[in-house]
Amino acid sequence: MSMSRTKERLVVIGGDAAGMSAASQARRLKDPDRLEIVAFERGHFSSYSACGIPYWVGGDVDSRDRLIARTPEEHRARAIDLRMRTEVTEIDVGRGRVRARDVDSGAESWTSYDKLVIATGARPIRPDLPGVDAPGVHGVQTLDDGQALLDSLAATPGRRAVVVGAGYIGVEMAEAMINRGYEVTVVNRGSQPMATLDPDMGRLVNRAMEGLGITMVNDAEVTKILTGDGAGRRVRAVGTDAAEYPADVVILGIGVRPETALAQAAGLPLGAHGGLLTDLAMRVRGHENIWSGGDCVEVLDLVSGRMRHIALGTHANKHGQVIGTNVGGGYATFPGVVGTAVSKVCDLEIARTGLREKDARRAGLQYETVVIESTSRAGYYPDAAPMTVEMLAERRTGRLLGVQIVGREGAAKRVDIAAVALTAQMTVEEMTALDLGYAPPFSPVWDPVLVAARKAAAAVAKAPR
Repeated sequence: MSMSRTKERLVVIGGDAAGMSAASQARRLKDPDRLEIVAFERGHFSSYSACGIPYWVGGDVDSRDRLIARTPEEHRARAIDLRMRTEVTEIDVGRGRVRARDVDSGAESWTSYDKLVIATGARPIRPDLPGVDAPGVHGVQTLDDGQALLDSLAATPGRRAVVVGAGYIGVEMAEAMINRGYEVTVVNRGSQPMATLDPDMGRLVNRAMEGLGITMVNDAEVTKILTGDGAGRRVRAVGTDAAEYPADVVILGIGVRPETALAQAAGLPLGAHGGLLTDLAMRVRGHENIWSGGDCVEVLDLVSGRMRHIALGTHANKHGQVIGTNVGGGYATFPGVVGTAVSKVCDLEIARTGLREKDARRAGLQYETVVIESTSRAGYYPDAAPMTVEMLAERRTGRLLGVQIVGREGAAKRVDIAAVALTAQMTVEEMTALDLGYAPPFSPVWDPVLVAARKAAAAVAKAPR
C-alpha cells in the first residue's frame, strides 16, 4: 500500500456491467473510510444494458435512458469516484498505477491502485475493408454506438439497410430495421444464419427471416463498402465478389472480440480467444491484486471443459458480484458456464445451451442427436405454436450435452430447463422424470424438452456400446 494513503484504493477500468457491479458490491462490503473507489469510463454512459440496444433502435424501448440502470451521479452518491469520458491508456503493473486521459481535453494523469479491476469489455469486429469507416457504417456495442446509429438514420432519407453478419447481433439488428420500416438485406459468410446453432436449426431461422421479408444472402463474403461521390462520401452499397447490395445504412453484426490491448501491453495473461485468463475468484492469473470480468475475459465451459469467450450481460454482472465480494474481503467464485443464449427475430424465438455437434466432436465426445417437433401448448388449446427441439446426449453415459430450440412464443425460455440439467450433469434418462409445471395453456402434457429427452434416451439405449 502507498505510504501516502491510509486506506486502500480500488481502481476500476470500465464503467458498465462488470466494472460497476464490482465497484458497487465492494462498496457494500467496505465503507469509504476503508476503501476508496475510482472508476474510469471512456464513454458518456455507465451501467447500461448493451443487450437492449437493438430494441431501442427498433423502437420497442422508447428511450435511451430506460437502458441505464445507474447513472454516474447515482454511483458518485454511493462514494464511487466515477470519471466519465476518461480513457485508461496504460497499466503499470510494476508500480501499481494506471495512466488515464481525458477524452475531451487530452489531459493525462497517473492514478495509483492497491487493487485493480479490468472490465474493458469487447469491441465489435470491424473488418479491414475499403470504405468500412465511411459515414453510415455502424457497429452497435455501446450506447454511444446506438445513439450514433439513430442520429445517422434520422439524417438519411433512404430506407435500405444492409446488415453484415447473421449472429445474435446481426439477427437482432435485422429485426430492429424491419420494425423501423426499412428494406433489409443480411449478408452472411456462413451457409445459414446463427452459427451458434447446428445447420438444420439455422435453416429454420433462415426460412423464418425470409418469411419476414428479409433478403438473406448466405455464403457471401463482404469485400468492400462502396461510397457515394458527394460531400462526406456516405455509404451507398455493400459489395461481395458476386454482387452489390444498395445501402443507405450498413450495420456490422459480425461479432465482438475481447478488448484486451491494455492488458496485453501490460503483460497480463491472455487465452486463445484473446480474453484475459482468471482463476475461479476472477483474479487475473499470476496477479494477486488484479481482477477481471465481463466481455474481456475467457470463461470455462462446464460441458466441454474448454475455455470460451462469451459476451453476455448475465455473465458480466455475475463476474462483477464475485469480484466485488472478493475485493471487499468476502469470498465468492464463478465456476463457469454452459453456454446458454436466447434471441428472437420478430416472433421467432431462438435458444441454445451446451454443445453443438461440432463442439462435441471437437471435444472428442461421441454423441447421439435427436430432433423433435412439438407445440408450445396443448395442441387443442388456442394459439398453440410449433416448436423444434434438437438434443445431444453422450453415447454410453446418456449425459445431456446440448439443446437447441426454435419456435414461436414460449419456445426460448424452455432452454432454461436444459441449462439447469447441464449444470447438474443430468442424463437424458433422468430428465424424463423431471416434474415440470403443466397445464394446457403452458405446455402439452409432455413438455417438448421432455419429449426430446425421451427420444434421446431411446437413442442412447440403442447405440453400440
